[in-house]
Amino acid sequence: MTGSTTKTRVNSWNEWDPLKHVIVGVADGCCIPPPEPALDAKVPEDSDMRGQWGPRPQDTVDKANECLDGFAKILESRGVRVDRPTPLDFNKPVSTPDWQTDTMFGCMPPRDVILTVGAEMLEATMSYRCRWHEYLCYRPLLQKYYNEDPN
Repeated sequence: MTGSTTKTRVNSWNEWDPLKHVIVGVADGCCIPPPEPALDAKVPEDSDMRGQWGPRPQDTVDKANECLDGFAKILESRGVRVDRPTPLDFNKPVSTPDWQTDTMFGCMPPRDVILTVGAEMLEATMSYRCRWHEYLCYRPLLQKYYNEDPN
């Protein structure tokens, strides 16, 4: 630990107990993903995302961050501890031995990547290639929670 006296006890046993701690995403650096098999099956034919990819226009990133920041402030005003992920450089190619894609996506929707069940936090693998490495945005938080856990 880095001198912090904060203790984090991760647990979620149901969906109706009062919320105490949450991760709210960040829109910084988000990209429109390039075509890929899973995305092609999901994005509607008439979507304006089809045929374009790369960094999202800054005005849409700013609007999204305004909404996310406002949501975080509302939660904090109600006594909820809010953490935010660390964005990566999403506008660069990533790959595995089986595929390559030209950009990543972003870290706006933490609920897609991390699921808390009981006292465990599970990282989900992503079906979209552009989101495959998104878990890396949350690793600093997961390490922090691990270090702060009193158990």
